[in-house]
Amino acid sequence: MFGREWNFRVTLRTTPGECVGVVGNCHQLGNWNHQNGILLTKSIVNSSDGNEIWQGSTQLPVDQEVHFRYFTCIVLDHHLEEDNEGNGRVLIMRRWETNISPRIIRINSSQNDLIHIDVFGTYNGETRVDRGWLTKETVVQLKLYNDPIRMWKKSLHGKSFRVKVTPVDVDFPCSNSVSRDSGVDESWDVQDVRNAVKSWPLIEVAAMSNTDCEFQLQQQFGQLMDRGSYLIFQAQVTRPEAVTFLVDFYAHNSSGGDSPAEHIGFCYVLQNNMTQSEGSATVPITSPKHLAIGQLKVDYLIVRPMNGFDCDMSVSFARHWKHSWRGLEVGHRGAGSSFKEALKSCSSIRENTIASLAHAANHGADMIEFDVQLSKDMVPVIYHDFYVYTAMMRKLGKDAGGNGASEGPLDMLHLPIKELTLAQLQKLKIYHVKENSRVPKLADDDFDDHQPFPTLQRALEHLDPHVGFNIEIKWTMQLKDGSFELNNPFELNLYLDTILKPVLLYGGSRKIVFSCFHPDICTMLRMKQNKYPVMFLTQGITAKFDDYHDPRTHNIPTGVNFVLSIGILGLCVHSEDILRDPTQVALVQSRGLILFCWGEDNNDQATIRYLKNLGLNGIIYDKIDVHSAKETKESIFLVEARQEQKELIKIASSTSSSS
Repeated sequence: MFGREWNFRVTLRTTPGECVGVVGNCHQLGNWNHQNGILLTKSIVNSSDGNEIWQGSTQLPVDQEVHFRYFTCIVLDHHLEEDNEGNGRVLIMRRWETNISPRIIRINSSQNDLIHIDVFGTYNGETRVDRGWLTKETVVQLKLYNDPIRMWKKSLHGKSFRVKVTPVDVDFPCSNSVSRDSGVDESWDVQDVRNAVKSWPLIEVAAMSNTDCEFQLQQQFGQLMDRGSYLIFQAQVTRPEAVTFLVDFYAHNSSGGDSPAEHIGFCYVLQNNMTQSEGSATVPITSPKHLAIGQLKVDYLIVRPMNGFDCDMSVSFARHWKHSWRGLEVGHRGAGSSFKEALKSCSSIRENTIASLAHAANHGADMIEFDVQLSKDMVPVIYHDFYVYTAMMRKLGKDAGGNGASEGPLDMLHLPIKELTLAQLQKLKIYHVKENSRVPKLADDDFDDHQPFPTLQRALEHLDPHVGFNIEIKWTMQLKDGSFELNNPFELNLYLDTILKPVLLYGGSRKIVFSCFHPDICTMLRMKQNKYPVMFLTQGITAKFDDYHDPRTHNIPTGVNFVLSIGILGLCVHSEDILRDPTQVALVQSRGLILFCWGEDNNDQATIRYLKNLGLNGIIYDKIDVHSAKETKESIFLVEARQEQKELIKIASSTSSSS
């Protein structure tokens, strides 16, 4: 039933090219699909603070409680792009309101003559705005770090430069001034491309520093690239195969003043330089007089929208964390690692099995942490190491009497998980890399729930929904010496889509957090979906493990800047870092981030108690059945769900008695 005209008004500040829209839970507001939401019109600009008022109206049902959110987007010209449903417009999400509860219009309510003006992102005493996720566009990141600019010209040695990146559509380089359907093949000039004012393709830049870590539009002469800087240029495009990147270099004027920056040279990062989802390229830098003066080494990342699942705008937990969720106890690989040098420190249940995960849940774990990777046939399985051993019987030769022998000692064949199908993993006799045929058999090893390589879907469907999941995504890391932990054959976007899909389909109401040591995986997890939070795993400063190549992994302060740049929930750090310098807890939490920790140091009741007192949000440790000091062995999420149910029953009871 429809019968009330509703006027939407909201105040905010937009960037060039942004529009404002409304999406909600009824047909008129798109049923939480932003592509079908309504767009508002900019009516007033306040010259004093730069804020704008956007407004619009539509008919809403009177017999339904209407829930809605505001968002900002870029509307692509229907001549340039057309969505798959033929709607003639494509809305690229930029920002949206992500308060857990949406705005509400009550049943039969009507507006007063004095129309209220909403504040974008702020209501119910809370402000929460997040960046959008990928729907129809692709993100290309160009990463400059480890002093990537090499100038051969002596006069340029030791100088700092400003770097600016401009996306160029190679099919239509001046697409802002020349219509794509004009049929005119006009010549174009590089300077025209530099000077064009474009809202699309959109490009932003972030520096891994305390002041410039959040993505923002580029300045006229780009971003300063000092020695030791880490810059990420991020472009949103709809046809990445048709976009090349013009990179300009300007001499940095260290003395300040109004003198214009001197253009030193430029280079192009071409489509054929970026043949995979991630990689690196080295390209020559050319002076304005077309002389080769240096080279640029650039790492790239291509993030495509998730294939086969569409997220809506009904709710997002991407940065949601209750104040009561502090000191959470997280079972490491379920009931703990079962393959350590010291047998007394090992769990008696095989790690990363359904039995191990359930054992931790039954002994009070608030969350359970486990590792996920893909089998050869693209099935997400739970297992920590990249490699396993499989037992092979060694053939013996004939003895002196000419008699043959049927078998001999076992040979152990070392294989990567990615080379074995799920059926092979589950049927072959598989050993952990620290295990062999002679180690004592783990308890109940013949039972199904104790078998290695359970699927992610099985864990989601069979374990208590009140225990949270911390799902670590396994992916090869490049070490500081240039080597890789594993040569991975999977296409990265497909790899992550395959892992994300069962979580989005079967996650239900379970509290789920993704985590990964690879910063680019964290970026992709954030961009591909809008529902679940992501945490950046870091080993920090330690002699226990080999250092990684990417500087974003080297210490907690740099990790904080990276996390802020991509807008994820927080960090999961190595406990050694915190125990050495506890002030880093305040450093992380002062920036509004959530902090977990992991490591062997956590396997001690006194240390767990100390870390809780420091204010950490979660502590990951082994043998939760031994080390947990909880009096009631229940997840905090179960306790809260029970309390919420009691309150609902109380409200229902009081309502019925009053009527």
